[in-house]
Amino acid sequence: MGYHSGIMDEEIQALAARLVRRLKGVNAVITVAESCTGGLLTSTLTDISGASDWFGQSWVCYSYESKIKELNVQQDLLESKGAVNATVAIQMAEGARERSGADLAISITGIAGPVAPNSKKPVGLVYVGIASAHWANAESVQMGGTRLENKISFVHFALKTAIDCWDKAKVRQEDAIAQREKAAAEAAVQMAKSEAEKAKRAAEATAGAPWQDESWQDPGESIGDDEDVEWKKD
Repeated sequence: MGYHSGIMDEEIQALAARLVRRLKGVNAVITVAESCTGGLLTSTLTDISGASDWFGQSWVCYSYESKIKELNVQQDLLESKGAVNATVAIQMAEGARERSGADLAISITGIAGPVAPNSKKPVGLVYVGIASAHWANAESVQMGGTRLENKISFVHFALKTAIDCWDKAKVRQEDAIAQREKAAAEAAVQMAKSEAEKAKRAAEATAGAPWQDESWQDPGESIGDDEDVEWKKD
């Protein structure tokens, strides 16, 4: 049993299916920007039937020039920091998402092997970027293996990272909704208390008003029986 057709393959397929279920649950579309994996993540996702419902397009941008032109990665960042870092991963993901109009984007940038020329970064280092319209994140890991093994491991890590970020974002969204609902409920209670206080004060004011006091009488009025009135005739 070869490495590519073994346990890792089954795990990757399971992770891809888990991610796709999340996408389909909210009718979301995903896009991918790959460098060192050369399209392997795209291939993994599109191996799932019905991919056209949630997958529109992807990019394989190996060179600096392609990352700049296709994904809007900053040239000075690439020249000063290289392509394998968190910021580049995020910019790749955001660029792909913006260009495609997708709801979620995954990017992969790393060193699959052999040793990259003019780089002190180790073989097996990878950064994965995940971006939505509301948030972006990057995670990294250090793998150890051959070039092919690292590429497969990078895809595995990318799928797992995407699921983790998705689930955490969902929890944050649910928490935010719960907080808004709690705040609205508390505001409604305060409003009800305020209205009750106003009604109470109005009732007390009305109860003490003179026209509601039966003992009050207009001093201009004359009270007496007809017998007490004396009539004089000329």
